[in-house]
Amino acid sequence: MNLQQLTTFCTVLNEGSMTAAAEKLFLTQPAVSQQIRNLEEEMGVDLLVRGVRQVKPTLQGQILFDYAKRILHLTQQAQVAIQTMSQEVQGHLRIGTLNSIGLYLVSPIIGMFLKHNSKLHIKLVYGTGEKVISDMRNNLVDVVVLPDLKSEYGIEFPDFEKRFLFRDEIWLVGSGRDTSLPTSVDMKFYTSKPIISFSDRYPGFRTAFDRKIQELKLEVDPVFETDNVGTLKRVIESGLGWGFLPAHAIRKQVRTGRMLQIQVEDLKYMTNVNLYFRRDNKNNELHETFYKALQQQSLGGG
Repeated sequence: MNLQQLTTFCTVLNEGSMTAAAEKLFLTQPAVSQQIRNLEEEMGVDLLVRGVRQVKPTLQGQILFDYAKRILHLTQQAQVAIQTMSQEVQGHLRIGTLNSIGLYLVSPIIGMFLKHNSKLHIKLVYGTGEKVISDMRNNLVDVVVLPDLKSEYGIEFPDFEKRFLFRDEIWLVGSGRDTSLPTSVDMKFYTSKPIISFSDRYPGFRTAFDRKIQELKLEVDPVFETDNVGTLKRVIESGLGWGFLPAHAIRKQVRTGRMLQIQVEDLKYMTNVNLYFRRDNKNNELHETFYKALQQQSLGGG
């Protein structure tokens, strides 16, 4: 058992399938399957229940998953601790991102940076995509984590360098306790249940969603709407309705059965989430360390 196998195993469960894990890890699907088989052979037990649409952990697999996440997190902490002890990793770092991405990706690693370097000062600001982009223009942030600026917002910043972090989707989800929910649906049935709406949607998804709603001539009247993804998760889990949420924010709930993902056959959406940082900033070592920590968190998070 090695760190690569544990990373692959956690990614399979976080993503829900071998294929999705392969895409995220930049591996082939057979390579991912082989790593899982090798891990199962070494442990002497089946770790995954391989379904048609989604893989789930066996009892032993869930135990390993819990330990593996801790092992990978400790490894990440060690890497960040060693790298941030360098005298060059210091100064001020201003970070801008969306609330849902910040809670999932950025907040968990802030403590690791501050714990090991008293010369580092971090400011983390949440806002809409438009607000974060405005901060980029006005030199109010050094690094930004956002869905792809060109494809989502139709803009580029030549003074910012782009680094890929993870591939995100938008899923329609409902309460895992609601036995009336279908496993797949067409958008024409979207208004058949109470709608819980995430107001801070990715622009690309918002455009595709609005176009589909207009095409089907649906009257969408949410029973609850907010830009706080944490509140939306609790409302949906309680069974008050269904709604579209970014996959990165709800993989854990779907994996554990607290939420059910409903495949929407005629509205599928994916986008890249990237790290952007200023090219003219002299603290490149800090940016590189921060990027590596974000990469590890995106693989082991959820």
